[in-house]
Amino acid sequence: MANRFVLNETSYHGAGAIQEIAAEAKGRGFQKAFVCSDPDLVKFGVTKKVLDVLDGAGLVYELYSDIKPNPTIENVQTGVAAYKKSGADYLVAIGGGSSMDTAKAIGIIINNPEFEDVVSLEGVAPTKNKSVPIFAVPTTAGTAAEVTINYVITDAAKNRKMVCVDPKDIPVVAFVDSDMMASMPKGLTAATGMDALTHAIEGYITAGAWELSDMFHIKAIEIIAKSLRGAVDNTPEGREGMALGQYVAGMGFSNVGLGIVHSMAHPLGALYDTPHGVANAIILPTVMEYNAEATGGKYREIARAMGVEGVDSMTQEEYRKAAIDAVKQLSADVGIPKDLKEIVKKEDIPFLAQSAFNDACRPGNPKETSVEDITKLYEALI
Repeated sequence: MANRFVLNETSYHGAGAIQEIAAEAKGRGFQKAFVCSDPDLVKFGVTKKVLDVLDGAGLVYELYSDIKPNPTIENVQTGVAAYKKSGADYLVAIGGGSSMDTAKAIGIIINNPEFEDVVSLEGVAPTKNKSVPIFAVPTTAGTAAEVTINYVITDAAKNRKMVCVDPKDIPVVAFVDSDMMASMPKGLTAATGMDALTHAIEGYITAGAWELSDMFHIKAIEIIAKSLRGAVDNTPEGREGMALGQYVAGMGFSNVGLGIVHSMAHPLGALYDTPHGVANAIILPTVMEYNAEATGGKYREIARAMGVEGVDSMTQEEYRKAAIDAVKQLSADVGIPKDLKEIVKKEDIPFLAQSAFNDACRPGNPKETSVEDITKLYEALI
């Protein structure tokens, strides 16, 4: 069986990378941008950094900011209508996963109008045409949406998140500029950083992992482990490290899938609007313990990448515990809560467990699981 790998056509990395947007737009003959960014980024002037580049180059654009932290079907449909009226011929997504996921859904629907209900995009939809070209500018170091073929849209009517997987939605160009992430508050930096670590660890142990994806994931774990504490303290080195680490993790997991950490986190975002990175960070160590028996020697390499010394002299039980403990320590150091007691209501667990089992990420888990198993994992966290 052939293993497929899908990456951006082009990506720019480093402080000041957004300056390349103008040249890319002009070089591709684009006429008008439809800019997707969330209201807070607009309010606090982060979006303006990119708009200034467009203005300085005389490039025309229209701004769309009707985007929620967990974007909904309505956000997408409103965006599709606005895009059609705008006369734009490409998208510029500025933000975290919410802005990029919205842009991906808009771009796919514009060129595949038979999916305008949005719901039919869930899973691996049989779209025929590539998305409207997307330029992606991340403002968080976590989702790696700028390099993935995935996006997540909330079905608010059913309190559930729809995971959509489509290689036709990947942004054509990513501009990974650590300066765009410098204004992130500590809490958001920590949460998105732990989201990136979850991507790297789940991608490394997922059922579809292979040598090429393993290379990206181990390097991502190493970079994130070295950089996240500094990023939370807003050091330039920490910010640049996280900008790269989260992107490298995205290069891997986008192509091989994830597991039940994400399956369990998605319903929390849909039902309680829990920040995705916080949910992942809290759930990750518990699921690592659950999955340990199905990971062979991989936890040794996770422990090594996390900076644990002496792993080669450890027993399997010791290095597995060391890997999990290192993740717990990093999470604690950046201020992530230890459990879901302040988030999950016990009476909601049956709904959450069934939703997690039905989630598109669940089949990638390295260990076979059931609704009952997931129920016990939620219960262990409250």
